[in-house]
Amino acid sequence: MSQVPRSPVSTPEWRAWLVWSVGVAAYVLAITNRTSLGAVGVEAADRFQADASTLALFAVVQLAVYGGMQIPIGVLLDRYGSRPIMTIGMLLMAAGQLTMALSPSVGIAIVARILLGAGDAAIFPAVLRLVATWFPAQRGPIMVQFTGIVGQAGQLIALVPLAALLHATTWTITFGSIAGLGVLFAILVALIIRNHPPERNADVTVNTDTGVIRVVTSAIDTGVGIRAAWAHPGTRLAFWSHFTSPFAGTAFILLWGMPFLTAAQGLDTAHAAGIISVYVIAGMVLGPVIGDLSRRLPNYRSMALVLPAVGMQMLAWIVVIALPGPAPLWLLYVLAVALATGGPASMIAFDHARTHNPSHRLSTATGVTNAGGFIAALIAIFLIGLALDLQGAGTPETYSLDAFRIAFLMPIPLWILGVVFILIERKRTRIRIGLDPDRRR
Repeated sequence: MSQVPRSPVSTPEWRAWLVWSVGVAAYVLAITNRTSLGAVGVEAADRFQADASTLALFAVVQLAVYGGMQIPIGVLLDRYGSRPIMTIGMLLMAAGQLTMALSPSVGIAIVARILLGAGDAAIFPAVLRLVATWFPAQRGPIMVQFTGIVGQAGQLIALVPLAALLHATTWTITFGSIAGLGVLFAILVALIIRNHPPERNADVTVNTDTGVIRVVTSAIDTGVGIRAAWAHPGTRLAFWSHFTSPFAGTAFILLWGMPFLTAAQGLDTAHAAGIISVYVIAGMVLGPVIGDLSRRLPNYRSMALVLPAVGMQMLAWIVVIALPGPAPLWLLYVLAVALATGGPASMIAFDHARTHNPSHRLSTATGVTNAGGFIAALIAIFLIGLALDLQGAGTPETYSLDAFRIAFLMPIPLWILGVVFILIERKRTRIRIGLDPDRRR
């Protein structure tokens, strides 16, 4: 970020909080949109007569577009600011949900998920930019964490009210209603959100201790920057930490959790929604705890936080699928809490990226890191669906516990691969920064 030689200015506190409140409310709706299909996965399979691989394709396409749009969104935010990009993002999500509401076929439904992923990609980075432009630098980390925690409430909205609305009305009314909310929030964003306080002529943030004003940018680095970022073992450690920690929970909450709990484990929708709600709430509670521990243990984040979180997920996952019959309800709640550790643990990856990269290529290192979780989630979601299809259990009528047991083996190699590379890159990083001796032959 470049220096701006001008004196600090004061902005009414209420105005900053109003802008943030509308932004984070839009983010809550974006999360609701993102997870809407996972809450009604069985109904979606029935509506489109889709097998498991096709159902997985919905989520894979959405995540792929979301990940692929991150760099273009950064460029657009630099040029136009948060307000227009968020407005367009909300309209794209509304168009996607309206298309989903009216879609008569799988092909059109996939187009709907593309629109949804593209719109969703704009919201979180834009809200983070609002935090940087409207709040002092010292408050930034707290506000970013708070934004993430509040945003996760969107998963609860998708699980309970959305599913209840679908069961009480129709597919078209349910997804059409979400589309209407998207249009409403697009109007609110356009009317209330501003790129920066009115007394400033650029997106800036003020350091209240020093009075320094900085222009907020998220410069996109060239291919040289990408290679330089990846060359540092700390970036590779960040990538593999993000690859390994959250993907199982993402696959569970985004698509396969509800079918597994209802069709395979035999739970009713209310109990299944309760388990997934525990996953969401546990993640919100564990986020600040793991974040504070990461701050206190900067040299032991991988061994003390990331790898234990992965180990808990693997253990709970394997125990649930290894039981000869349906798992007891308490064990499914334990699985939900174990999977919930993945999201907060994955945020440690961004600490690695920030620690081991200079500011001029931080955006590149962050993008590389963020790709890890998307890649693993895409692979897991697709392989689970493919494994169900290969067993002849690709539709809600043929889902079975035995088929899910085999399909849910697919994430295990991804965990093992990630753990191996975390250990390798952690050692290389410690050698690089001088914490361990170089033992080259």
